[in-house]
Amino acid sequence: MVVFRIERRSGVPAYRQIVHQVEQALRMGALAEGDRLPTAAQVAADTKVNPNTTLKAYRELERSGLVEVRQGAGTFITRSLATPQTAAESPLRSRLSDWMREARAEGLTEQDISTLFDTTLAETFAVGGAPERL
Repeated sequence: MVVFRIERRSGVPAYRQIVHQVEQALRMGALAEGDRLPTAAQVAADTKVNPNTTLKAYRELERSGLVEVRQGAGTFITRSLATPQTAAESPLRSRLSDWMREARAEGLTEQDISTLFDTTLAETFAVGGAPERL
């Protein structure tokens, strides 16, 4: 089961954070087809968000074909976004974990690592190959 964490100061609406966390869990294999998501009431109790916020997120996930709402039974995952390259035992994931541990050992903070990663990601995937400025 996924445990949602809402970052209130991020500027990202809570429902979008829930959608993103479900998508991320699907990509990483933490959620799989047939898994049941927590109820809106459970999410509200855990995160202190309005249950309607969770329902909005679940509706968006349903529109994108990732979940199915079964009346009286709950909300269930209908497909995965995981690939072999994102699995826990993937060589790519292992090398990335090694790199992050090395960066931490070199004194970089979580924010430093996140910024470096995000900047490099943006440069790598910039349209037309030109580095994107953040």
